Amino acid sequence: FADAAHYIRQPDDGRCVALDEEGPGILWFVRHNHWHGSPWTYTVDGRDTVVSESSTADPTRPVEGSVFLPERAFPAGLTWTWSTTKGADLSWVPIPFERSLRLSYGRTRYGTGYFIFWKIMPGIALSRPLAGWTADDAPPREVLDLLARSGTDIAPRGNGPDEAGAASLAPFETRPLLRLDGPGVLRRLHFRVPAASADAFIGARLRAWWDGRRHPSIDAPAGLFFGTATLLRDEGQEWIVKSFPVTVRVDGDAIEFAAYFPMPFLRDARIEIAAGAAPIEGLRWSARTEPYRGPANGVGLFHATHRDFPSPEPGRDLVLLDTAETEGGGPWCGHLVGTTYQFTRAGRLETLEGDPRFFFDDSLSPQVQGTGSEEWGGGGDYWGGRRMTLPFAGHPVGRPKAEARTDLDRIHSAYRFLLTDLMPFGRRARIGLEHGGLNDSAEHYETVTYWYGIDRPGLVLTDELDVGSAGDEKAHGYLSPDATPPERLASRFELGPDSIPVPGGRGRIEIQPETVDDGRRTRTWSEFEVKLRPDNLGVLLRRRLDLAFPDQRARVLVSPP
Repeated sequence: FADAAHYIRQPDDGRCVALDEEGPGILWFVRHNHWHGSPWTYTVDGRDTVVSESSTADPTRPVEGSVFLPERAFPAGLTWTWSTTKGADLSWVPIPFERSLRLSYGRTRYGTGYFIFWKIMPGIALSRPLAGWTADDAPPREVLDLLARSGTDIAPRGNGPDEAGAASLAPFETRPLLRLDGPGVLRRLHFRVPAASADAFIGARLRAWWDGRRHPSIDAPAGLFFGTATLLRDEGQEWIVKSFPVTVRVDGDAIEFAAYFPMPFLRDARIEIAAGAAPIEGLRWSARTEPYRGPANGVGLFHATHRDFPSPEPGRDLVLLDTAETEGGGPWCGHLVGTTYQFTRAGRLETLEGDPRFFFDDSLSPQVQGTGSEEWGGGGDYWGGRRMTLPFAGHPVGRPKAEARTDLDRIHSAYRFLLTDLMPFGRRARIGLEHGGLNDSAEHYETVTYWYGIDRPGLVLTDELDVGSAGDEKAHGYLSPDATPPERLASRFELGPDSIPVPGGRGRIEIQPETVDDGRRTRTWSEFEVKLRPDNLGVLLRRRLDLAFPDQRARVLVSPP
């Protein structure tokens, strides 16, 4: 179990350390595979608190309806266990720490997890003082009540009635829906569609422009925008998506779609719908806004970026969003707030072994690295093939393989929305996802990435120091008398497999990298072997070289099958 037993250290038999950070900071989210690893020890600023799941005492006989303990500190609504998620224990309870945070597992059996936390610059202005968490810090009742309203109309009521209208669209017709004058914030966007036209509606494109921008900031299939790839449902099922920011609800002979992401605009807003090959009859829509009275630089624009991957490229992550190329490109600053992703059309859930990998502000290594995309969607063990929909994570459509009878049954999608655990970036965000555990899946992926941003940097690179470069050290007055001499490391950062299966043959490519001197540093890469498909050898070879040796040279020897 390669992902199942990696820990930083083991100070004693009862604690395996999975997370160890200096403060100040806030841990916003924790995900464990089932109840495995419980009891967990949270060591906040030197104080130990044991947290467990009610299946801990007899882990081979898990308790249905299980909860986190102590329950007052980890209440339902901010926590969910495997009996609801079909495979994971999730906690959105915020854990602030001033000096240090350590999270340890009590059991190592399949104790996987991932954590989302912020590191806070000392002295930065906060809305409230940061104090180290204790088990006596119960989440505010108002927060739990608000989350309990997921699926209902959570938008503030405006000063007047919602703007509303109706339309029917011919095949491939584009219809403007509304235009709003700013400054304002769109707080609720709602559609009601007869069931007979609902499948046509989810395939239509929803587009929105803010403040006269040339490129639409929302440009996505309506279904994926509202959190689902299909409208698969059982007889009598009310909710397809019951999340906090978007919902899809069956109401008699109609289906309702609602979005509650706040969408600010300073000058104007324009929204349209574009039908696909099928007509849309009897569409009704409404929009609720409120005035925006804050400073012009106090908000970012809302974006929903769609990407379609009918034939994923072997050996390369899917790029769900790269702000350097999106909507005209250039530097952007803002926050990542979620994704919806279709990961198979053929019921192949092994695609979920693909890891999310997110890079912010031109980092050379990912700030977000997961162990699979079902974990990102709040599940574990592929949700047992089952469906679930929670405020911030869900697997709303797709049936288990043994129960799949139609093409619709075999289409699966998931979502993950971020609120307190949103991810900031100062100049660039590159959101990626492996397609399958080795970037080797040929499944059809389709994604929407939700983010806020403005098209100018909040972080500007002013200088850089290459420790180990004599010239750089001298130019910066850097001196480290006790340092050892610089050494060359014959290795590289791995962002994909070094081997791709070769159907019907065993072709071999040996890459012998050359030493490269770019004027500032000298780097040597070690020799290794890459196996590629001989039917597309040249193209794949160029891609592998670009992946393994960016901006480098290499000598290549090719052995035919």
